[in-house]
Amino acid sequence: MSKTRTRLHRRRFLKNALSAAGAAVAAPTIIPSSALGLDGAVAPSERIVVGGIGIGRRGGYDLGCFLQQDDVQFVAVADIKQARRTAVKKIADTKYGNQNCDTYRDFRELLDRRDIDAVLIATGPNWHATAAMTAAKAGKDMYCEKPVTKNIDQSLILADTMRRTGRVFQAGTQRRNLPHFAFACELARTGKLGKLKRVWAPPAGMQAMMSGWLVPQAEPDRDVVDWDMYLGPAAWRPFNKKLLDGFNFEKGGGLVGGGVLEWGSHCVDLCQWAVGDCLPPVEYNAKKDGELVCRYENGTELIFREKGWIPLGSCPVRFEGETGWVEAGDSGKMVLSSPALLAGRTVEEIGGYPATYHVRDFLNCVKTRSLTKGNAEAACNAHIACHAANIALHLNRQVKYDNITHEFINDAQANRLRSEALREPWRL
Repeated sequence: MSKTRTRLHRRRFLKNALSAAGAAVAAPTIIPSSALGLDGAVAPSERIVVGGIGIGRRGGYDLGCFLQQDDVQFVAVADIKQARRTAVKKIADTKYGNQNCDTYRDFRELLDRRDIDAVLIATGPNWHATAAMTAAKAGKDMYCEKPVTKNIDQSLILADTMRRTGRVFQAGTQRRNLPHFAFACELARTGKLGKLKRVWAPPAGMQAMMSGWLVPQAEPDRDVVDWDMYLGPAAWRPFNKKLLDGFNFEKGGGLVGGGVLEWGSHCVDLCQWAVGDCLPPVEYNAKKDGELVCRYENGTELIFREKGWIPLGSCPVRFEGETGWVEAGDSGKMVLSSPALLAGRTVEEIGGYPATYHVRDFLNCVKTRSLTKGNAEAACNAHIACHAANIALHLNRQVKYDNITHEFINDAQANRLRSEALREPWRL
């Protein structure tokens, strides 16, 4: 190696630098239009990166709604069933024309990914609250299917967790984003029906049950079906394929909500919206003549009724005031006590309770950090009403709830049903 030193003069250095810069201008780097958000594409900076947790039948529908949104990039799925992981990966990879959707058996590995902004939680109800709070603590926003909690205590902890972490939460109560339901609630909430006297919700069968065991069967390989992870925070029991896909079982080892909680998480949620998203009722009575009557602090009644509905489709609600009433259902139609309540407005009829509008509301709020229609506070109060009504149904007597202490008044038996132990190592 020559010891001769080559000296680069300042003038030559500047000349070389300018030449290089000129070459760069003459031959610029080609940036794809998709990266700039041109030609209808969404720029990467505007995309919301989403992962899915427990994507089965309902979750598959929700996923389809997410994939319709141009600003969503779905990158990963976690599920205890190998078949579901494979199926969801195929859907995502086909959508994007690649093989980039990752799969996980343990949802905590998905939550560890720093590139994921939000998650779709569509597991069985047993997992909803635990998965949602774990996601919040991992810094993820979430769209969580309902029922979102298993009991009153979980409802309170869920709402508190979302407040403390500042995460965007959307319960899967998609009817809040359908025009005719929103209009009906507006009439009730703004006094157009006069002083509100009664709000009505259908329970889809008023029965309170306890989940149990079935005959033990050979447990599958963990990679095929992770039974222990499926149970999660629920009380342990031996594997049985019927339990694996059983909706009621997935609520856990305690009191099961039945139709009061399943339909209630939609219909009572709308009733709560109609009364102004106030605190839950304070009095819950035993079922009598096919009805279960609850009473709010201001005297308004929430009534679970099995029969007597105008045929407007599933999930009907009825709001009655001193001067008028309105009833609406999943057909997209309403019946009003007077045409004057429309005040010249035309309300769009959207039947079939699609979730697309609700998903869009969630994504908009993720971007703006604003409150969703199905936020955690609203979901908490609606679910407490359902859980308390279910406790009155189970005990077959009146119970009174204190919205300050969040306990039943002088009722040890009812208070024992406010919560249930979680199986190790799960915590809220």
